[in-house]
Amino acid sequence: MGALIEIPEIYPALTPREALMMIAEIRGVPRSERNKRIEEAVSDVRMEEWIDRRIGKFSKGMKQRICVASAILSDPCVLLLDEPTTGLDPRGMTEVRGIIKSLKDKQRLILMSSHILSEVADVCDEVAMIDHGKLIVYDTISNVTAKVSGGENVVEVGLRRHVDKKLINKIAASVPSIDTIEKSDDTTLKIRFKGGLDAQERILASIVRLKIGIVSYRSASSALEEAYLGLITSTV
Repeated sequence: MGALIEIPEIYPALTPREALMMIAEIRGVPRSERNKRIEEAVSDVRMEEWIDRRIGKFSKGMKQRICVASAILSDPCVLLLDEPTTGLDPRGMTEVRGIIKSLKDKQRLILMSSHILSEVADVCDEVAMIDHGKLIVYDTISNVTAKVSGGENVVEVGLRRHVDKKLINKIAASVPSIDTIEKSDDTTLKIRFKGGLDAQERILASIVRLKIGIVSYRSASSALEEAYLGLITSTV
């Protein structure tokens, strides 16, 4: 098992190679495998060109990526990430989230804690909500949002063109299973519908056939926020 604590630190006078070599020794990585494991871990977090530069000159986001590399150094099958994007600027947050998504392809179980629900909706397949130490719900994100909204799910559709009433009416008339459709901003639609992933897949296929310039299609992050507020009513 590998872990990344909420506020990790790493010796600033060392290079990533030196720091990870020390960690590999502490964790019992065989000497013959250490260099290979270090280079693979650094590659996984996209820091190859910085592997021999002093960490003290890195941005916080770069340091966080090296800390993620230290967590995967021993090739764990379970990875614990505690608030992995805390304190990062928008670029650093985006980079770390992208790395976490890529780590999902390595046949690992990744457990991530976060209070940023848009991040959870973007990165995670399943969500657990805990209130004062009690598990309130654990399920796929679409099922959690559907439970709170009476079986209704919400997706956001991003378009290249501006959204107008004529376009909304066209989609409503042409796409089955839609309960409501509304404009989120100038180029984004919010669609509410009944059903799970099968219904979501059918809706996407129907909208694509309309050839209206879709550039993104995802579960609405606001739906998870609404579910959270509906399930956890007190912060005291």
